[in-house]
Amino acid sequence: MTRLAGAGRLARALLAGPVAEAPAPVDADTVRSLAGRLDGAMLPRLGRSLAILHVDGGSCGGCEIELRAVRRAVYDLERFGVRFVASPRHADVLLVTGPVTHNMAEALQRTYAATPDPKWVVAVGDCAFDGGLFKDGYAVLGGVGAVVPVDLHIRGCPPDPVALLQGLLALLERLG
Repeated sequence: MTRLAGAGRLARALLAGPVAEAPAPVDADTVRSLAGRLDGAMLPRLGRSLAILHVDGGSCGGCEIELRAVRRAVYDLERFGVRFVASPRHADVLLVTGPVTHNMAEALQRTYAATPDPKWVVAVGDCAFDGGLFKDGYAVLGGVGAVVPVDLHIRGCPPDPVALLQGLLALLERLG
């Protein structure tokens, strides 16, 4: 293939536009309702905002994409006082994604130990529940519950942002 032919193929690909599917429609009323309930449940139970530390136990990245979506403009968890923190010493909730691999088990245990009480662990996704697709893999220890106690499972592969909001709301309602 000549350089000119390769450039033509590149130009056609650029002009054709993205191949990805359009995003699923977001029901704004559902999001507002869930976010309002989340906001109303947090302050009376905690007296402040909810601090979340995300821990990746060895995931494929699908749950992380949905976590990023729930933090962005449409869902925007931070406007309701739910914030993500970088240190376990500042966290109320450990949000763990993926199956726990053998090399991440000790890191997860140490993170759990460094999180002050009261603390809660939320296992996000089917892999965090029982290892999911990867449960028979040589590197996988199992779900999050095999390493630290889990307070809530949010199922899905991956769970969508609405399921994540519903899960956080269920956690807060259990606290009260």
